Amino acid sequence: MSEASGGYYVPHGSHWPIIGSIGLTTMLVGVSGYLQGADWGMWASLIGALVLLYMVFGWFTDVIKEGVQGYYNNQVDASFRWGMIWFIFSEVMFFGAFFGALLYARTLSIPWLSGADVATNQVLWDGVSLGWPTAGPSQRAEEFTPMGPWPLPTINTLILLTSGVTLTWAHHALKENRRLALIGFMWATVALGTVFIGFQAYEYYEAWTHLNLKLSTGMYGSTFFMLTGFHGLHVVIGTIMLLVIALRCMWGHFTPDGHFGFEGVAWYWHFVDVVWLGLYVFVYIL
Repeated sequence: MSEASGGYYVPHGSHWPIIGSIGLTTMLVGVSGYLQGADWGMWASLIGALVLLYMVFGWFTDVIKEGVQGYYNNQVDASFRWGMIWFIFSEVMFFGAFFGALLYARTLSIPWLSGADVATNQVLWDGVSLGWPTAGPSQRAEEFTPMGPWPLPTINTLILLTSGVTLTWAHHALKENRRLALIGFMWATVALGTVFIGFQAYEYYEAWTHLNLKLSTGMYGSTFFMLTGFHGLHVVIGTIMLLVIALRCMWGHFTPDGHFGFEGVAWYWHFVDVVWLGLYVFVYIL
């Protein structure tokens, strides 16, 4: 059913949901086995992840083909937009939980354990004084150096903000039907996202080898790697999405009046930018 014919597009039967369920179940069982020390756990996790990637590639390929062939009308476009809005909202809640854990540790639990409540301090760790950043009581924690904002985090902040600007310019170029500018700015955004990933990988190398900062480094290490690690994963996913959109721009899939695929990825990337600004302030500076 094309847009001109009206109505709502009813998709054909699809095998992708069951394939995705099989991949996700296999991966979760593999992770559970790996955490229990099973030799097969890592392999099962890898197989499940590969099945999930196959499902994502195949399902998105079908959706792209249906969109290019004109099966989607304005009502379908609106449902896609609401779906993306709710997805980003769920991501906000996801990162909000980790920011909440960081806030709780810094403003409540650490002062509480360090003597703000005298009775509690005497019962748990008599005489222990903790301050942020901390890996726990000095007699239990390894020595480490906190990750400061300079130079890599600051450079990565500038890179990510610049990528948001180039993506916005690409969007304006698309709406004005300036194809060369659109493609150029999209590839610039992909390149900036890739550079960000490379710098963060190098930052992790420095943290592990020279700062003795690990996931096991108490509350500071766990919150640092959980927040920056999950954000880095989102940057990797976002960069792959931008790469696909850049290729679709080269293939002429979008028009000035019909380009939700572009807009959905742009929303996601700007969300990643905003989350990084929060990370930069609360993890690296404060």
